[in-house]
Amino acid sequence: MSDDETYGDPLTAPFWDGCRQGELRVQRCAACGAHQFYPRPFCLSCDGSDVRWVAAAGTGAVHSLTEVHVRVLEGLDPPYLVAVIELAEGPRLVSNIIGGTAAIGDRVRVAWRDRRDAPPLPVFTTIPKTCERQGP
Repeated sequence: MSDDETYGDPLTAPFWDGCRQGELRVQRCAACGAHQFYPRPFCLSCDGSDVRWVAAAGTGAVHSLTEVHVRVLEGLDPPYLVAVIELAEGPRLVSNIIGGTAAIGDRVRVAWRDRRDAPPLPVFTTIPKTCERQGP
């Protein structure tokens, strides 16, 4: 199966195109403004049919996580962290946390894992607390 056959279906192609460009994309409803991920042809909030792809900020927080100690995929050596990331826009997605440890509530930013013969995958790194902006 070619790269285009795997990653080019009309519903998900804009997501994978964003990954190729280093841009994390989510859908946003033109009617109510709600963001969503994973891709759907309708809005989960208002059932509207005008959902558009937009660039996400690429930041979020760890909602839940687990450390995996068995090999599940070639090239992903255990132990590694699998997390549910709540994006700044609201949707949650499952990904890996790379580059160290993490805890629930930690702030994260998107990074990219290159893959052979496939678009890069969004993964996340923790944002050091000293780098976070202080609120009012």
